[in-house]
Amino acid sequence: MTTAASAPSTPSPDLALEAELAEMIVSGLNLDVKATDIQPEDPLYGDGLGLDSIDILEIALVISKKYGLQIKADSADNFEIFSSLRKLAAYIAQNRAA
Repeated sequence: MTTAASAPSTPSPDLALEAELAEMIVSGLNLDVKATDIQPEDPLYGDGLGLDSIDILEIALVISKKYGLQIKADSADNFEIFSSLRKLAAYIAQNRAA
């Protein structure tokens, strides 16, 4: 009996966390978009959602309070962490306090 080889498992996106973060971003920054309009893979900076560094700092503060996760303003990883809603959600899922 042979079995098909399975592909390496990749973590699936946490859709509930992505939706929660989208709501937090919209309400925390008083954006004129619906949370459901934020696409998980679209950039948060610049041409995507149009956030700037001050917006990102505000989001980091909300994340710190909600998830017990410190994201330092001078971290070299911030550009990657905040590159999209999906990457932000994945980072939080991997690093938040239990």
